[in-house]
Amino acid sequence: MAKHNSLSRRQFLSRAVGAGIAAPFVINTPLFSSTPPTEKITIGCIGVGRMGMGDLRDIISFDDIRIVAVCDVDTWRLNNAKKYVDAHYGLQQKSGRSVGCAAYRNYRELLARKDIDAVMIVTPDHWHALPAIDAALEGKDIFLQKPLTLTIPEGRLLSDTVRRTGVILQVGSQQRSDRNFRFAAELVRNKYIGDLHTVKVGFGKDPFTGVHPVTPVPEELDYDFWLGPAQWEPYIEQRVHPPHSYGRPGWLRSEKFCCGMITGWGSHHMDSAHWGMGMEYNGPQHIEGRAEYSRDGTWDVHGAFRLQYHYPGGVNLICTDNAVNKQGVEFIGNEGTVYVRRGFIDAQPKSLLDITLKPDDLHLYHSTNHKRNWIDCIRSRQEPVAPVEIGHRSASACILGFIAMKLQTQLIWDFQTERFTNNDAANRLLWRQYRSPWRL
Repeated sequence: MAKHNSLSRRQFLSRAVGAGIAAPFVINTPLFSSTPPTEKITIGCIGVGRMGMGDLRDIISFDDIRIVAVCDVDTWRLNNAKKYVDAHYGLQQKSGRSVGCAAYRNYRELLARKDIDAVMIVTPDHWHALPAIDAALEGKDIFLQKPLTLTIPEGRLLSDTVRRTGVILQVGSQQRSDRNFRFAAELVRNKYIGDLHTVKVGFGKDPFTGVHPVTPVPEELDYDFWLGPAQWEPYIEQRVHPPHSYGRPGWLRSEKFCCGMITGWGSHHMDSAHWGMGMEYNGPQHIEGRAEYSRDGTWDVHGAFRLQYHYPGGVNLICTDNAVNKQGVEFIGNEGTVYVRRGFIDAQPKSLLDITLKPDDLHLYHSTNHKRNWIDCIRSRQEPVAPVEIGHRSASACILGFIAMKLQTQLIWDFQTERFTNNDAANRLLWRQYRSPWRL
């Protein structure tokens, strides 16, 4: 078996430009100007459901942006978002009236507006790639919720398109803007725990359920557009989202539209693991896994699972549900350990937590507010803390785990060609066929 050397960001970009990795277009220079905006940044929000409304609320108070449009295929959610934006800005006017937020059911109409600088895309996982690629081709800067894409070929095409168009894309991997996760990665990268040999990642699992009946499509939902590139399935409320509610949507538990918790929470924790390992532009060499699955039922994503990844340099990453590994990321070296989850960090020995980095230590990208970092980078045209290629590699590791769990065998991965070298069946699972007329 050939050995793979890990790639730094500079090496990756040099190699990508030189080789034209997965080039979807014949473009040699950025399509759009990289001149930063001088006035308020105008933003359109595509997807204003449970997560989308939360992200909208996070940015609407920034005084240097203006939300001018919202989009959703569910008119109940769409109208709520429009009312919320209009009320927020109306309160800021002496007249009490807002200029007005436009509402669209088709994201392409929103993207066609030349007066919109940037978009937030917070849609179901099967609807990440197409609007993000279209937005990049329209010159819009992008905030895209994780996981970056549902498949690895989609992620490669999106990353290459962002690079060619020169737009700013921030992935919603907000742990990169958390002090504890950054400090944990710095302790590991600077070898304060000695030589890293093992990483443990843990997060929850989804419940199984019985069969739910086919139900009438709500009047407010354009179900055909909601399905989009996914293969047609009859409408079942429990695998879409609850009408007139922002409860946890059922599509998160359906393999037709996502991969389950392996990409849900996994995209966060695998990204943090890569950060500490220094593997942000690389990937594993071997993956093996197993998982429990429901024999029938509407919710068919994996349950209890165990994955083992082997990375260049001899580091093993073990990813399981919380019954084995605790929630979060634990880095284990030959001189100490550091464990981090949201709101908590611990280390052995405890003295590691009192370390102040030296000037000549590696200091990682410092961001304290994930969406603020995105806005600041739109103005500066600098790379954000969670750029597209890093998001692609994090999502890829999770998707590889998904495939390994389905096949329950050891897979050999070439992270440069992004293909398995030992299993044709696994390579066929890298892509999901789009439903006509949708295509990349």
